Amino acid sequence: MMTTTSILLSHLRRSRPYYSLLPTLFSAHQSNRNPNPNPNPLSPPPHTRFTPRVNPLLFHSRPFSTPLGGGDVPLQEDSILPVRHLISLLDAYHDLTGLPWWIVIASSTLALRVVLFPVLILQLNKLKRIGELFPKLPPPLPPPLSGKSYIDQISLFRKERRAIGCPSFLWFLAYFSIQVPSFFLWMTSIRRMSLDHHPGFDCGGALWFQNLTEFSHGVSGPIFPLLIAGLHYINVQISFGTSSVRNVTGPLDLLAKFYKFYLDFLTLPLFFLGYCIPQGSLVYWITNSSLSVIQQLCLKHPVVRAKLGLPDKAAPTIAANPGENFPAQLTISDSPTKKWKISVQNLYPKELLALSVQLLSNGKRERAVPLLRLALEKDPDHLRALLVMGQTLLQNGQLAEATGYFERAISKLFLAGNPTDVENTDLIILSSQWAGVACIRQGKWAEGIIHLERVASLKKPDDPKSKAHYFDGLVLLASALYNEGRKTEAANYLRYAAAYNPAYKEYLEQCENDEDVFVSDLVSSRRGDY
Repeated sequence: MMTTTSILLSHLRRSRPYYSLLPTLFSAHQSNRNPNPNPNPLSPPPHTRFTPRVNPLLFHSRPFSTPLGGGDVPLQEDSILPVRHLISLLDAYHDLTGLPWWIVIASSTLALRVVLFPVLILQLNKLKRIGELFPKLPPPLPPPLSGKSYIDQISLFRKERRAIGCPSFLWFLAYFSIQVPSFFLWMTSIRRMSLDHHPGFDCGGALWFQNLTEFSHGVSGPIFPLLIAGLHYINVQISFGTSSVRNVTGPLDLLAKFYKFYLDFLTLPLFFLGYCIPQGSLVYWITNSSLSVIQQLCLKHPVVRAKLGLPDKAAPTIAANPGENFPAQLTISDSPTKKWKISVQNLYPKELLALSVQLLSNGKRERAVPLLRLALEKDPDHLRALLVMGQTLLQNGQLAEATGYFERAISKLFLAGNPTDVENTDLIILSSQWAGVACIRQGKWAEGIIHLERVASLKKPDDPKSKAHYFDGLVLLASALYNEGRKTEAANYLRYAAAYNPAYKEYLEQCENDEDVFVSDLVSSRRGDY
């Protein structure tokens, strides 16, 4: 079926150009309006206005900047510069390929997401680096009772961040700051083309959306709105699928829960919004949302993450040291007559951890360490295995390696979200405490204080066991501060600890009396109990 444009082009090929008819039309009009023509044909008669009668079929409903068939359509003067350039780019792509407009829109959306994908991977790798280095940084805000101002603490935080090469925290917004403006630019440009009845949009669709300038209507009208709302809901569920919003215990987790509820609620308004947007824009929106679903699913796949080197999924395998005796099998017995052997390779990380703790309690460290390494090979994110391994190496005098395990545990705890539940709070206190002790034993007092100040920056736990560990960490921090000559801060922490446990008054008296034995006794006493 021939379109209006094709019929018009066929007519023009068989006839004279429309601009060649204008003199004739003008002459005929002048003769009809003025029976006594002006003797001077070069000057029009006074008080006479001539309006040419031109056949309206010779012109398209939109103004053209060049003769019909020449091609380009002038963009609206009120369009902003990026919109005009994008429309010109899409026009050039359409003229080059000759594809239907809906394929042009969908394929240009795919090209945009391909261009933005390296930015996303770069951001994720930067965030991985931030997670690795964050445990080595001082708290961004001053710990309670430290006496530091917010400005001084933030300046110290920025200085230490630059010193260790930690990327800027603005990387959290990198991909978002590019993707969102690009989304609105594409939506605005295609909407402008649809509303202005861009050439070819009236027949550039397919199936039920043949006319891209129209809005969703009729029996097939709900299809696009349902797809928009459904894809939005799927994206939200995938994004929050592995988050900690299910176990809400802290203010940040509560905020995340309400944010997810807000995004879920947006599903309903987006459904009705789908009826208010031209179908050309809806083709772009659905393509973009579909690509977001595919991208999220791919980035959650372990193989894809390993190939891209993304956080936590491609952790290096920890090999056993050559001198360690790795048990290939374990003999299990529940009676003097019944015994059987099992391969440790078939055990789960939790079972390997339980066996290693049992061996450590019996003083068999040389047999426990290989089991811990195997547990971490199977699950590099096992927090308790990281902590027990660090404590074991600390007892063995392998201070640098022990520090690495503690810092890995701290990094994973903070990457998983704000540690506010009882178990994770206890783990972050213990990991920071032992990381501080390991650094101090290596003579790295500044790094040790950074780890111990992390304990002080936490809210006092309500759990009795965690609270005891919390005040142990404060006393260790006071010891380190005393060694650095910061006796006032040390005394403040000791008074706070002594109010909780009067047994700490002895250390407070030693601090106030300037007894150096206070430091040596505390540091040497931390030998890594389980």
